Amino acid sequence: MTSTFAGIEIGKRSLNAQSTGMATIGHNLANASTEGYSRQRIELGTPEPLYAPELNREEVPGQLGQGVMVSRIERVRDDLLEGKIVSESGLEGYWNTRDKFVLQLEQIHNEPSDSSVRTLMNKFWDSWQELATRPTDTAAREAVLSRGEALTEGIRDRYRRLSDFRSQVDGDVRGTVGQINDYAKQIAAVNAEIVKSRALGDNPNDLMDRRDLLVEKLGHLVPVAVDHRDSDEFMVHIDGIVLVQGKLARSFEMTGADQDGYASPVWSDTRLPVAAKGGNLGALIELRDGDARKEIQTLDTMALSFADMVNETHRAGYGANGKTGLDFFKEWPFINNIAGNYDRNGDGSYDSTYVYRISGANALQAQEQIGLAGTIKISMASGEVEVPYNPTDTVADLAARINHAGAEVTARLDREGKLQLRATPAADTANPDFVIRHIEDSGQFLVGYAGVLRASGPDGAYDWAKADAVLSLRGGGLDFAVAPLSHPAGWLEIAPEIKADTGSIAAGFGQNGAPAGSGDGSAALAIAALRTQSVMVGSLRTFDDHFAEAVARVGLSGERAQNASDTHDRIGKQLRDLRQSLSGVNMDEELANMIKFQHGYAAAAKFVTHIDQMLDTIINRMGV
Repeated sequence: MTSTFAGIEIGKRSLNAQSTGMATIGHNLANASTEGYSRQRIELGTPEPLYAPELNREEVPGQLGQGVMVSRIERVRDDLLEGKIVSESGLEGYWNTRDKFVLQLEQIHNEPSDSSVRTLMNKFWDSWQELATRPTDTAAREAVLSRGEALTEGIRDRYRRLSDFRSQVDGDVRGTVGQINDYAKQIAAVNAEIVKSRALGDNPNDLMDRRDLLVEKLGHLVPVAVDHRDSDEFMVHIDGIVLVQGKLARSFEMTGADQDGYASPVWSDTRLPVAAKGGNLGALIELRDGDARKEIQTLDTMALSFADMVNETHRAGYGANGKTGLDFFKEWPFINNIAGNYDRNGDGSYDSTYVYRISGANALQAQEQIGLAGTIKISMASGEVEVPYNPTDTVADLAARINHAGAEVTARLDREGKLQLRATPAADTANPDFVIRHIEDSGQFLVGYAGVLRASGPDGAYDWAKADAVLSLRGGGLDFAVAPLSHPAGWLEIAPEIKADTGSIAAGFGQNGAPAGSGDGSAALAIAALRTQSVMVGSLRTFDDHFAEAVARVGLSGERAQNASDTHDRIGKQLRDLRQSLSGVNMDEELANMIKFQHGYAAAAKFVTHIDQMLDTIINRMGV
């Protein structure tokens, strides 16, 4: 038969169960505003009955229940929804970061403005136009010098701001890498605690909430995927590579600085690059090595092209003091070796040739048909690109074909009609900017026709990966220039000779080798005409086109980032709102459950009271 005190045990279990339910509700209410908290609920069940069916129980008509027990305390969580939120976090972090920093790029351009580089350049061209009409006027020369100095200062100031912006983004890259390492360690530590709790048969809900919150924050920094959620082998992946496995966490570090000194994140153990294709880290790396670097390269290209074009025309002119052959802007070569030889690997001997510009020996006509066939190979971001030419092509056709081939070398005819090949900034950070790396012609266009190379084919090719590569260039009237010091926009300035004497500013070309007359403004007019000529390195664009394109490029990038950021913010909010409706603490629901458990507790207490009264009657009131 059952024990006389079985009712007390049943009542005690009921009181414990109802009390646990009340405690769980109190825990939910206390954490209603806690970030990442999921509401918890208890599952009630029945303990094993007193008798098994196969045992002899003559006095009992059937199995007798033993009351109630708390089977487990679980958190309300949708793992599929959590995966979507973590996935969306990467896109949210990426576009929010881009939106914030591209706005800063827009502010750097400061267009339109009285102090913008575009306005300063327009004033510079106007001063040359004024000098062309009044070549004997000292005030006109002073205006050229003054506006030239203002322009160079404006270009240097924009470069400084772009460089500071890139350094700021680099600091955020390093900080983000540190945050990722910290989150990975925290997730691994929580994993270890969860495993210990599970080993004791517990359900560590609060620890799992904390882990999920850490994973979501990590997902904002870098796109992650999670495997075996809530198991002992909880894993976090980045692009298919394990970052966290159980209690083990891997880490990133910054290494492999490029030519500007900016390092990239790699896995600390394997030294392989981190494939951050989204999140804050992906956006920051893209901004630093993509957007900001491109803006600096574009400004460098404009500054170098601008200085080179003005100097080319100015050298041919005569100043009021009769001097000629002077540069208006001072140019700083990357190396002092006149042949462009450079020790790239640092072993103490020359192994490369750094040349920026190569001009042919022969004067050409832009609309003249070539009458030759062949293929030109010139360096591109990776390898070489082939540019074919046919006998019916004109010189202008072939130059345009080179400029649109995707190569990192461009072609144009200089003021004397000679073919001029110029290097552009390098897309690959491993390659130096403004260095011609390879030129080859299977035919005779670059050899006998333009007078650039000595011979056709691979044996006559110009290649930078050796010393004295200029020996492969044709002699005679050929001209080349050593690559400039890095970032021309940062050091561009007026030549000292011009600053010392404005009479050295060239106004006219002169005739037949004789100095220009006092009323000759042809050189100043030619420099002013550069404003609308297609002279940009990188493609056939004018200086005005450069500014219009730069502003449009940054503006469109900012608009795209803002739209995408707003879109993913809304998507993320919808997902988090859905999670809140499912996992968040609902006050009305919790208060309703509180009343239910309160009544249950009162009923259990009443039951225990009645059992107590029954036992009191048996023990104290039944006589012998």
